[in-house]
Amino acid sequence: MAKELKVALIQSSLIWENPEQNRTNFSKKISSISSDVDLIILPEMFTTGFTMNPENLGKEQGPLTLEWMQKISREKKAALTGSLPFYENGSYTNRLFFVKSDGNYHHYDKRHTFTLAGEDKVYKAGSERLIVEYRGFRICPMVCYDLRFPVWARNTENYDVLIYAANWPKPRIAAWDTLLKARAIENMTYCIGVNRIGIDESGHEYPGHSAVYDCLGKQEAFSEKEEVVYTVLSKEHITSTRNQLKFLEDRDTFNFSE
Repeated sequence: MAKELKVALIQSSLIWENPEQNRTNFSKKISSISSDVDLIILPEMFTTGFTMNPENLGKEQGPLTLEWMQKISREKKAALTGSLPFYENGSYTNRLFFVKSDGNYHHYDKRHTFTLAGEDKVYKAGSERLIVEYRGFRICPMVCYDLRFPVWARNTENYDVLIYAANWPKPRIAAWDTLLKARAIENMTYCIGVNRIGIDESGHEYPGHSAVYDCLGKQEAFSEKEEVVYTVLSKEHITSTRNQLKFLEDRDTFNFSE
């Protein structure tokens, strides 16, 4: 069982509704990662920006991006995760893929679609959480607006890492900063948020603030610019902290099917 998980967060601007160019750009950024990493995290809708017009992209773009993720993951010998518009069974979802270096993958469909932007009218909401077992760590990946809903993230399965891939705009960035730290503390887990930067086609500005918090709420990494951010997660830190501070044993239980 691995004692550490080496993670790279890619905080980047995105080209509006241009999957091919975004894949090319991220290929270059990922190829520049010189140190060995176990997991690479991309923002929400990393091939398009936060578009409400997925029909403009072509239904084939989702599978093409998944194939690209599998190729990159094999080449870097690391897992790769991020979300994208994906068409399946007559509907679009905001689907996060967690792709492993052997080509196997898991997916999670964003549970809380962003009603303020009309995401609920364009993308079908997911109904199941995802817990990925990876290199001795239990990882729970989520997407952007999910961050505002603590019950959905409640750590009833003793996961070690909570991830949010996001397009979180500048006017509400204080909520992003606060809630990432809160999710780490209340769930006694590492909490990682990966946001984009730049201005999208709708004029929304994104300031980054990608960050990593440990299970006590200590900030391990933070960035406001276009760059790759590195962090190392310690299994021993999680285990020893939970053994000393048994707060999770007093947690409430929830039935997610209700």
